Amino acid sequence: MPRRRNKKQVFTNLEVVDAGAKGKTIAKAPDGKVVFLPNAVPGDVVDIQTFKKRKTYYEGKAITFHKLSDKRTEPKCSHFGTCGGCKWQHMDYKHQLHYKQKEVVNNLTRIGHIELPEVSNILGSEKQYFYRNKMEFSFSDSRWLTLEEIQSDEKLTDRNALGFHIPGMWDKILDVKKCYFQADPSNAIRNAIKEFANKNNLEFFNTRNQTGLLRTLMIRTTSIGEIMVLIQFYKDDLANRELLLDFITEAFPEITSLLYVVNSKANDTIYDQDVICYKGRDHIVENMEGLKFKINAKSFYQTNSEQAYELYKITREFSGLSGNELVYDLYTGTGTIAQFVAKQAKQVIGVESVPEAIIAAKENAQINNINNVDFYVGDMKTIFNDNFIAKHGHPDVIITDPPRDGMHKDVVKQILKISPEKVVYVSCNSSTQARDLALMDEIYKVTKVQPLDMFPQTHHVENVVLLERR
Repeated sequence: MPRRRNKKQVFTNLEVVDAGAKGKTIAKAPDGKVVFLPNAVPGDVVDIQTFKKRKTYYEGKAITFHKLSDKRTEPKCSHFGTCGGCKWQHMDYKHQLHYKQKEVVNNLTRIGHIELPEVSNILGSEKQYFYRNKMEFSFSDSRWLTLEEIQSDEKLTDRNALGFHIPGMWDKILDVKKCYFQADPSNAIRNAIKEFANKNNLEFFNTRNQTGLLRTLMIRTTSIGEIMVLIQFYKDDLANRELLLDFITEAFPEITSLLYVVNSKANDTIYDQDVICYKGRDHIVENMEGLKFKINAKSFYQTNSEQAYELYKITREFSGLSGNELVYDLYTGTGTIAQFVAKQAKQVIGVESVPEAIIAAKENAQINNINNVDFYVGDMKTIFNDNFIAKHGHPDVIITDPPRDGMHKDVVKQILKISPEKVVYVSCNSSTQARDLALMDEIYKVTKVQPLDMFPQTHHVENVVLLERR
């Protein structure tokens, strides 16, 4: 029976039996309800203290470990457990893949309620660390303190941080010494910038008071060795800005693109801000199968370059193009998939709601001498209508790669209305993908399913589905 402690229930000697949504693991309470945990691995036997009770479940935390799972592995990162960026780092990679595959199958069957073919084994990432090509860090003058620091009698002198937000705390920043997500020189650049800023008394940002100079740091890299660094300043301080940017230029001459933004608004998004090139080019270049893609500070590009290549190859394979097809690429972004499949299609039409992305897509197509692609900007649920189809032609294949929320119901209705032979659905959220597949089930049959891991050490998983007209 559970015992009471501080008005919260404690369950003893429970086995963690599964992994669930958002990276949490699952145990079963004595009353039959599930308990979601952030800090355990399936196979652990633990005592759990709950902190939230709902009608059908609890949320809690493992407070005592009686037995450690054989699925465990030693986390590499010293920040694991505090930083929320890689919640599965304590689980062996082969087991991460198992639970990601299971999530995809569960979502497609339980949410979609559709007939499935045999689901292909998930395609794992060759790199399990240092695979990201984009990282964003925040400056703070009041870094997150450990319990030991809070309880210590020693006076804390260095409160500056350059790192990540503590999960669920918008104003608390963990100072990161080494991150295992992005390859060097990422850590060297970040640590050198922090050290230089401290030595020269450059003010770190205070989110609550909206004061300070240094706001955020973004580092982007490409597989051909190009590097972009962007510093976001809160105020227009010419002398200190140039002091820092000149230091970065001298310390890291390999940087391809050194940029800055002066942003004094309440939030730190840069999409409505002017990005200024201080040194080098205003962009970096990625290369994929001979295609070149310009990436600027605001560009969307898949953050795992090597796995993006695998994702695009699967998408192209599922499309089954012979060279005679008209292909629509919905939610095309900067047109990477559209250009990747273009050489096997007669014509590709890309549609995207972000004007800057379409400008980049057109520019990249010109660089790559691809003449059979056209790109159009507009809100998908309104631009993708009967007039658009009449003007540009009836597609043989539709490729759709929507955001996490999935496709708008009007987009689904339009796809069903025009009924192309094939739909290739690329998704970063198999639950919303399953919802959309259910809406399409009367006309389309799912014939191929290929999960793919873009983000090792996290619970996120991509999934590609081929639908063929019944």
